[in-house]
Formats: sequence, structure tokens, C-alpha cells
Amino acid sequence: MRKWIVLFLLLFVVETFVFAQVDTTDDPLIFTPVDVDAEFPGGLEELIMFVCMNVEYPEQARKANVEGTVYASFCIDRDGSVSNITILRDIGYGCGDAVVKMLQSMPRWKPAKVRGKNVRSEFNLPVTFTLSDDEDIEPKEERCRAQAQLYSKSVPQDE
Repeated sequence: MRKWIVLFLLLFVVETFVFAQVDTTDDPLIFTPVDVDAEFPGGLEELIMFVCMNVEYPEQARKANVEGTVYASFCIDRDGSVSNITILRDIGYGCGDAVVKMLQSMPRWKPAKVRGKNVRSEFNLPVTFTLSDDEDIEPKEERCRAQAQLYSKSVPQDE
């Protein structure tokens, strides 16, 4: 019986501590896992479309025929704003800076939630730079929309 009382009190204290973290107003903690993931306005397809339309291929990278993937990490704050942008892996020639510039221009996201409350969360984003000959032929918006639709269909959606 004594074990059950101690266990109950321990669980009560732990649960109270977790609620206190969620309820603080200036909480610097980044929550993982979360009950509801942060979401870009319009979902995954619109995120891909935004990245494709807004990241600029640096001229020095084009001239050097540099291709590859830049990996970025950032926080989505409780108000949906993007902060703490960090380049985890860069391919050089200004590509990392181009990704940072694009991330700084992002609209507010729908923030992550824990127990119905908005919390800070972290998001990792790979941005692939690929040189293509058809860039002059097909309008950028059409090319980006096709890429976004193709990629979003290949990623399993939560049901």
C-alpha cells in the first residue's frame, strides 16, 4: 500500500512539473515530442513551393557548378515565428546564406501544441540545390508547383 501512495505522489509531482513548463509565458524550452506538430500555412506542399520560389541559387555556386543539399535547423516559436536559424551542413559558395535569407522571410507557422497549448518546437529542413537546363524554358512557378506536388505525394501523410 505504501508503494502505491509513493508512486501516486511521484506521478502527481512529475505531472505538475510538466504542466508548469507548458504554462510559462517566456518558455525557452524546445518541446519534443509534441502532441501536434508545427505546420507551415497550407501544409507540406506549400512549404516546398515557398522554398522553391524564394531560395535564390547564388551566382558563385552556379558558376562553380555546385550542387548539393544544405541542411538547416530552426525553431518555430509559440507565436509561429521562425527563430534560431542554424545551418547544420553547408555546401558553400553562398548556398547556406541563401537558405538563411529564405528562412528569415518565411511567414508565421501554425505552432506546435502540447496539451492544447502553443509551444516552441524545432524543425529541420533540407534544401537541395540542383542546376537544370530547363530553367529558361519552364516558368519557375510551374516548375516549383510540379516539384511540390511530386514530393508531397511521395511523403506518407499522418492519418
